[in-house]
Amino acid sequence: MATGRLGVEETLGALNAALGPGSPVWFKETRARHLRARDFLAPQRALQARFQDGEVPECVFHAVTSLQGPGVAPVLRCARTSAGLELQLQRSAVFERVLGAVADYAAPAAPAAPGSRVLLHCPALRAAPCALRLSQLRAVLVADHLARALHAHGVSVRLVPAVRDRHMSTFLQQLRVDWPVASERAATEALRSRTLAELNPAGDREALPPGVLGYVYLKELVEERGRTAGYDPNLENCLVTEDLLSVLAELQAAVLHWPEAGSLDLAAAGDSDADGCVVVHVVSCEEEFQQQKLDLLWRKLDDQAPLSQKHLVCGPVKVAGAPGTLTAPEYYEYRHAQVCEASAMKHSRDLAQDPAWTETFRVLSVATIKFEMLSTAPQSQLLLTLADSSISTKGTKSGIFVMYNCARLATLFEGYKHNMEQGLYPTFPPVSSLDFSLLHDEGEWLLLFNSVLPFPGLLSQTAALDHTAPGLHITARTETVCKLLVQLSMDFSSYYNRVHILGEPRPHLFGQMFARLQLLRAVCEVLHTGLAMLGLPPLSHI
Repeated sequence: MATGRLGVEETLGALNAALGPGSPVWFKETRARHLRARDFLAPQRALQARFQDGEVPECVFHAVTSLQGPGVAPVLRCARTSAGLELQLQRSAVFERVLGAVADYAAPAAPAAPGSRVLLHCPALRAAPCALRLSQLRAVLVADHLARALHAHGVSVRLVPAVRDRHMSTFLQQLRVDWPVASERAATEALRSRTLAELNPAGDREALPPGVLGYVYLKELVEERGRTAGYDPNLENCLVTEDLLSVLAELQAAVLHWPEAGSLDLAAAGDSDADGCVVVHVVSCEEEFQQQKLDLLWRKLDDQAPLSQKHLVCGPVKVAGAPGTLTAPEYYEYRHAQVCEASAMKHSRDLAQDPAWTETFRVLSVATIKFEMLSTAPQSQLLLTLADSSISTKGTKSGIFVMYNCARLATLFEGYKHNMEQGLYPTFPPVSSLDFSLLHDEGEWLLLFNSVLPFPGLLSQTAALDHTAPGLHITARTETVCKLLVQLSMDFSSYYNRVHILGEPRPHLFGQMFARLQLLRAVCEVLHTGLAMLGLPPLSHI
């Protein structure tokens, strides 16, 4: 039997290559009604543009039907229809390949190049939590999620700033954001000397308030880098303060003294090449102008500043029916109160003070917030609705819905384990002995083809940062994990409500039951890995 991980991107690449030179034509189907007949489609209009009168040469048609290669899914048939070329995979073979190596599909498709280093800088974390705006909270959650995705991809990641405010540290723990802490400021002596040499000579420095060193011109640096780089044309100078020098000193130390692999001890770190490090400033749109000043000031005052500095600017957060002054802690408390109230209605009693439920409510509150904040592309505007409709296991777009289905899966496997211990079901057989041709329900293919199979590629997309592209700004696809988990939960919920998975304890039914359980094991792996990318633990009850 063929081995190696199958991939959607690999299959699409091979399909497009079989058509010959030209733009990509094939796309993967996702909708249930289309997947009843095909898995991939090359639309007729695209074929007409590629081939004369849309007639696909016989040699090309043969190349598609006999498709092979690393990561390429086995083809069952390819047919010419009015829609175009329709291709269907050998589904039982795909089930066997994927479900026989479940762990392979809960990891990124391609690890990062050895030695890859990314410094994520989130300036919002220098504020006190009581002053943290929702747009800044969004930047914090994007940075945390991106750090987890990069780490899973094999990238060495540093997080700056180290948090010194103990209230902020406590709030981050509450949000399940993994961020370093520190008690001391970085030394600024070297940067101070360079700053004094660069200060604008005009004006009386003695008249400056305490902590302010003076102005440094940045206009020529903006012009040198070119307007097309993306810097604001109104950038002319920067008021340099002791606090600003401390920020630069921390960034400088983080880049130059990178910990050894597997070590978080900065004191034990050796010197590093700054040019081999990519710095990504993750900022809210309100902080962008100030961050551009800091970027340019770093380049001006430090000859070893990284050449590759990119800005990931998160769009504004608007809240329907709430004052614009709503802070991040207030937002968390509001969602937490809604979670407790919804639970009291569901269970007909108040569980908020029950120690067994306290942590569950905290996780559900954070899940609600993270799915709200991260399900939209970070560069886009985000509109939040504080109504109770998002705090429900029946609302299919919410974090609570995802966690609810996570708990349903846990209950399902606990039910199997209990019945097995009672002697009703046999122990789980070797995966190699399972007959996956028994998986013929359309919901089963939806789960595998739309969630399990593409998950490794999706993890790689989340960690992909095109830092070589021209310009100051960079984009990230931090919304992809949340979207997949929501769709996976919707597909699983529909399947679970329709199909009785733990059937009657009759030997002739065990084969299909075990094949289904193995599929749901893969669903669990994807779900748990995706939640881990968000800093969320799986729940066994809600």
